[in-house]
Amino acid sequence: MGRAKEIEVKVIPSKIAVPFIKKHHYSGKVVNNSCLHFGVFLDNKLHGVMQYGPSLDKAKMLNLVKDTGWNEFLELNRMAFDEVLPRNSESRAISQSIKLIKRNAPQIKWIVSFADGCSCGDGTIYRASNFLLTDIKPNYNLVLLPSGEKIHKMTLESNPTSPRKELNGKSYYDITGGGYLTLKNMLSTQRGRY
Repeated sequence: MGRAKEIEVKVIPSKIAVPFIKKHHYSGKVVNNSCLHFGVFLDNKLHGVMQYGPSLDKAKMLNLVKDTGWNEFLELNRMAFDEVLPRNSESRAISQSIKLIKRNAPQIKWIVSFADGCSCGDGTIYRASNFLLTDIKPNYNLVLLPSGEKIHKMTLESNPTSPRKELNGKSYYDITGGGYLTLKNMLSTQRGRY
């Protein structure tokens, strides 16, 4: 494992975690309900951040593990590392963060995360960290913006009447005619309706 054994994982405040995630995560975005932030340090310098929080749709997640209580699981909802950390640092950091969670929050029985195969990989790091693959689904929730950026439609739907820079100053409702995207009109939107 080489120098990956030298990394240190510590709880950090959101005011440090959020700018790092925005700079280094492929999406450039944070999940607003993240409530537990871990910094990954090498030689006392921050080179990675992992953010945990409740799943956005907890009701759907409860069925993954039998007899799970409402507050007995977390989602690893953002993980971003710079290029400095050595090979295997991601899986080592996940392992250390889970140990810290088990020690300090014993009510947490399991952790879920999602790999975005459309943008950054198929979950290799999660498998190396002993996560169990539970499903593979096509992603019908990404919108391809004219800039080439991919954005989850939930981001647009969360504040549908506000002008958005991603939509050239238009609101989500301006684009959709006041409704929500279906697969059919999402595909036509992706072809450049705005």
